[in-house]
Formats: sequence, structure tokens, C-alpha cells
Amino acid sequence: MTELTTTSADSSSAIRAAVKPRRFGAWYVAEHRFRVMRSYLQTVIVTAFGYPLLYLFALGVGLGSLVDQTQGPQGVGGVSYLAFVAPALLCTAAVTVASEEFTYPVMLGFKWNPTFFGMNAAPIAPGQIIDGIVISVTVRLLLASTLYYVIMVLFGAVPSAAGVVAILVGTLGGLAFGAPVMAYVATLEQDTGQIAMLMRFVLLPMTLFSGTFFPLASMPGYLQWIGWISPLWHSTELARVFTYGSVEPIWLTVVHILYLAALFVVFWMWARRVAVRRLNK
Repeated sequence: MTELTTTSADSSSAIRAAVKPRRFGAWYVAEHRFRVMRSYLQTVIVTAFGYPLLYLFALGVGLGSLVDQTQGPQGVGGVSYLAFVAPALLCTAAVTVASEEFTYPVMLGFKWNPTFFGMNAAPIAPGQIIDGIVISVTVRLLLASTLYYVIMVLFGAVPSAAGVVAILVGTLGGLAFGAPVMAYVATLEQDTGQIAMLMRFVLLPMTLFSGTFFPLASMPGYLQWIGWISPLWHSTELARVFTYGSVEPIWLTVVHILYLAALFVVFWMWARRVAVRRLNK
């Protein structure tokens, strides 16, 4: 009788101990990711400061001075080239960060160092693992976009007071690109170059053909479709609306927001389903 009582008490204690991880599992996973990020914190800090300074100075000030000499100080979308390209660089930086955090760390957790299987063996569900990754990347995107925005202000590249909204736009754009990448990487059993090809044949062309360095309308019509389906173009155009009041129909602004949100939510849910199928084999 005593042994039965002890077993029952142990079972009750185990159930109570599992309640908190079940409820806050995603935040535990996010905490794990933050601790992992500490191992390359120096790289995160250097790139967070160095990229904005380098790109804004090289493209916004260096190339921008040449463009302004030929086109005039308001020759690109009614503003200087610096003001035109700065929000695009912010959104590009967010997409780059998302491509880093939603590729190799996901592959690491599923395959190379299968910590996700260990988490799933604990009272943490597969969907919470994906949610935790999304939380951690969202925090990094917000911090990176905020820092980029501050440097943009110091460069005088934000004429509008509403420009601070570009921080949220950049974060949403990064998530809209990163969620499909995460869902795809979660399906990979082996990395035989797929991630590298993703960077070379998706991320790089998207950066070049999304109206980042020049208006999308200046491209040949048969290439403009790349921008139309690119989350980077949508986030860049939306950021320009807030940073310097780029003129566009209100319906197009709504399309930007809905498209980015839909990409993020749909592929986030897909990644959760892939994780459930893969971790609960």
C-alpha cells in the first residue's frame, strides 16, 4: 500500500512538473536559442554596427552623391538617393538575419546536433520548438532593425517622423522571408548544398531585383515579376511609405501588409506541421 501511494505521489509530482514546460515551452526554446546566440555574440554585434555604417556610407553617401549629381537631389522617387536606398538596406539586413537564423540553426536542431528530439522527449511539443525559434529570431530582427534605423537617422536618411515604423516593417519582412525558408529546411534530411543554393539563387537575386537599389519600374517588364512576389520588395516599398512618404495607392499598401503577414503565418504553421511529423515518427 505504501509503495502504491509513493508511486501515485511520484506520478502526481511528475505531472505537476510538466505543466510549466507545457505552458511556456516556446519561451524555454527561445531562451535556449538566446544562449546559443551568445556563442557568436561578437559576430552579431560587429555585423549589426558594421553593415549599416558600411552600406549606408558606400551606397547612400558614396554612390548617392553620384546619383544626386545626375538626377538631382530629389531625382529618385522625389527624395535623395540616400533616403531612397536606406529603407531598402534596412529591410535587406532583416532578410539577411532571417536567412541566417532560419537555416543552419534549424538544420542543426533536426540533424547535426538533434537537440529538437531531446526537447520533444521532454514536455515540450514540436510546435513549441518552432514557436521558440520564431520568438528568438523576432527579437533579433527587432534589435537589428532598431539599430539600423538609429544609424539611418544619424545619416539624415529618414525625412519623415513616421519612419520609426520601418523597424516593424523590416522585422515583418524578415519573418515573411524566413518562415518559408524555415519550413523548407525543416523538411531536409541531409544538406547536400541546398542551403547554399538557397542563398545564391534565391536571396541574392531577390536582393538585386526587388527595387532595392533602383525603382522596380525601371527594370524590364519580364523581370519585374521577381519583385512582385518578393517579400523584400513588399517590405521595402512599405518602409519607404513611412520613412519618406513614398506615394502609392492605399490598396497597394494594404497588399504589402497582407502579403507579408500571409507568408509569415502560412509557412510558420507549415513548419509546425513538419516538426510534428518529423519529431513524432
